[in-house]
Amino acid sequence: MSQDSQHGKWSISSSDEDEDKLTPSGKTTSTLLSPLPLSRMSPSPPDLQVQVKSETNGTPASSLPIGSQARQAAAQNQLSPVKFESSPSAKRKKEAPEGSGWALSDSDDDDDVKKEHSAPNRKPPSSHSKKVEQERPPSPHGRLYYIDEPADFFESSLPCLSDTYRFYLNKVTGLDRKFNTGALHIRDVLSPLFGTLKASAQFNYCFDIAWMVQQYPPESRDRPVLIVHGDKREAKARLVQQAKPFPHVKFCQAKLDITFGTHHTKMMLLSYQEGFRVVITTSNLIRADWYQKTQGMWMSPLFPRLPDGSSASDGESPTFFKRDLLEYLASYRAPELEEWIQRINEHDLSETRVYLVASTPGRYTGPDVERWGHLRLRKLLYQHTDPVPAEDQWPVLGQFSSIGSLGLDKTKWLAGEFQRTLTTLGKSSQRPDPPVHLLYPAVEDVRTSLEGYPAGGSLPYSIQTAQKQLWLHAYFHRWQAHSTGRTHAMPHIKTYMRTSPDFGRLAWFLVTSANLSKAAWGALEKNNTQLMVRSYELGVLFLPSAFNMDTFPVQKNPFPVSSSSGFPVPFDLPPTAYSSEDQPWIWNIPYSQVPDTHGNVWVPS
Repeated sequence: MSQDSQHGKWSISSSDEDEDKLTPSGKTTSTLLSPLPLSRMSPSPPDLQVQVKSETNGTPASSLPIGSQARQAAAQNQLSPVKFESSPSAKRKKEAPEGSGWALSDSDDDDDVKKEHSAPNRKPPSSHSKKVEQERPPSPHGRLYYIDEPADFFESSLPCLSDTYRFYLNKVTGLDRKFNTGALHIRDVLSPLFGTLKASAQFNYCFDIAWMVQQYPPESRDRPVLIVHGDKREAKARLVQQAKPFPHVKFCQAKLDITFGTHHTKMMLLSYQEGFRVVITTSNLIRADWYQKTQGMWMSPLFPRLPDGSSASDGESPTFFKRDLLEYLASYRAPELEEWIQRINEHDLSETRVYLVASTPGRYTGPDVERWGHLRLRKLLYQHTDPVPAEDQWPVLGQFSSIGSLGLDKTKWLAGEFQRTLTTLGKSSQRPDPPVHLLYPAVEDVRTSLEGYPAGGSLPYSIQTAQKQLWLHAYFHRWQAHSTGRTHAMPHIKTYMRTSPDFGRLAWFLVTSANLSKAAWGALEKNNTQLMVRSYELGVLFLPSAFNMDTFPVQKNPFPVSSSSGFPVPFDLPPTAYSSEDQPWIWNIPYSQVPDTHGNVWVPS
């Protein structure tokens, strides 16, 4: 069968070829796409060149392969962009990789499409002081596409924060100032205004060690940092190589005993002279994840130290956050984490109002089957929410940046066990079948984004997976976030929620590292008696009962941050369904019919 879009005709075969071994977070066992020739890179106009301060001596982190194959392809595209050409020779047919069964042919409407979908108006770079130019970090686009940060992007004053939910979006360059008021950059998170750092632990999937060290305040850049990662063999060797200039950086390797699992958790444990803090985020510890993508985080209060002689059970919250965090850390079975387990035991976490929802690799039976993954979420929704009238009209929303193989039809997992979890509300015996809306960027969303096509490097949905689950695309909705100013900042955040029929209230809200995949959430086996989970994931669940509410009101205009009791959903509600011309972003096929916002095309080779 075939489907038409403004980017060409997508022909789909019934290939039974095994899909690439692409994990939910995007790493593959394949080699990096072959580099595009440097001769095709357009020279940088003199007025757009920026003097950038070197971040480290020795091998720059940017020269080392970091992240998934899709991310590396995006980095290569930024280094050697392929410019759009309107000459006939540039309109030759571009084939997808051999055997994929998906091809792109020429569109007869290129000229009309270019007029209709012209790049958004962009302000010319403003002139900053020489000091700011020297100190600011490089743009994720490289020098050619430098977009100036607002003058207050790295402001040192305490940002205006909402303490009700403690859920924040990351700052994004190039937005109106109001959309960053109350948002956080990693330098804000690590700022001495939040505490005097003594040590920290960084749990993540991708690391740029030199860049990470630079984000700490100067006075804290030699404090001990523990890196908790899942890299093996060559990837582990590269990570260790990155850290050689930084003797204060140590490592803890997460055990990944089930094939194709990843360490996808993104968490900071911050030990201060004044106390202790937990930050659970959706951002990798690489520069590109903190500048022009939509990301989110939950930042805990500053937890005070317990008095000497306190028992291990002291300092627990009504949500049992302390117990669950300790249980999650214990699941690593890592001696390097013992001192962090001890630190948590010594602090009072009683002010926490969120629930921890984690995944750890393993096969779980009996009482353990509800400890992790989507069955953990199901248990919490069963215990701490209440049924609502006409609940079959309360939609379920899932929003994510990557998609795994979900089966030949929706009943295999999505509309079966996973939907049962997401539709659980209290002890209701109903098995409702409400609308399910899945938000994932369309090709047009990526093309018109701040980063252009390279933003798709963080959306690693592969052709090999997509062509086997065309049924899934009927669920898809566009990424639109006008309410938060982030329509053109592609999402790396992952959120799941249940909304009222008018989209004005939330029954619950979850922000997590978990994408839409069985590896992340787990899948039932052995006649539903065993849950198999491949990856480490971590998120926090907001339930109205923990905030003395029946439901969360949705805040219609989250920025600038105010003291409103409304919940700041990161994107527009109600979501907009794909049109007949929309196609989900597929990272490993070419898009050469229409240029992106930087005048480039996407040609993986």
